[in-house]
Amino acid sequence: MKKPKLRELGEAVRALVKGPYTVNFPRVPSPAASGFRGIMVFEEEKCIVCGACAEVCPAGARELTDSLGNKTRRITHHQERCIYCGLCEAHCPWKAIHHTEEYDLAQLTRDNYDTFVEKELLMCEICGGPIATREQLLWIARTAGELAYANPTLAFLLHQDIEGVETTLPLGASRAYRSDHLRLLCPTCRREVYLQEIWGY
Repeated sequence: MKKPKLRELGEAVRALVKGPYTVNFPRVPSPAASGFRGIMVFEEEKCIVCGACAEVCPAGARELTDSLGNKTRRITHHQERCIYCGLCEAHCPWKAIHHTEEYDLAQLTRDNYDTFVEKELLMCEICGGPIATREQLLWIARTAGELAYANPTLAFLLHQDIEGVETTLPLGASRAYRSDHLRLLCPTCRREVYLQEIWGY
């Protein structure tokens, strides 16, 4: 019978006193390294659903969809497509996306696998097309400061609680053009309003 080595006996004694050398994974998850890019988390109260994360995502893991009937805009994160590159976190203007140190993605069903944030969508008052979410426009207005008053849409949104003058169409006109300046309009309709007033198009 071969005699045990002293080194092996020493390891056995140390394991009895200090515990085993190996980790208890998968029973107890191993801690992630510092700066590890794990599962993504939305902070719904900060997110303005601007779509910046969807624009920069190389894997198409973020999807921006509009529900015109409900007047809502939704940003969805598909975790099964995500490559955890961190571009969405870097380009989020409100820092509403964060990596966690959690890395265990395995589960038996697809329920609650996708995460999303949904916000109110503002529509153009002439063509009915989508403009942006209310929170995104307010963020732009606050970021621009006094320059926001150069844009009628932002100025109207900042003072939406103020009651305006009831607009009436001039005789023979297809629609009013002066009152259109202070309405929520998409860029295309606003350009048409300006061209109609200045050039008569």
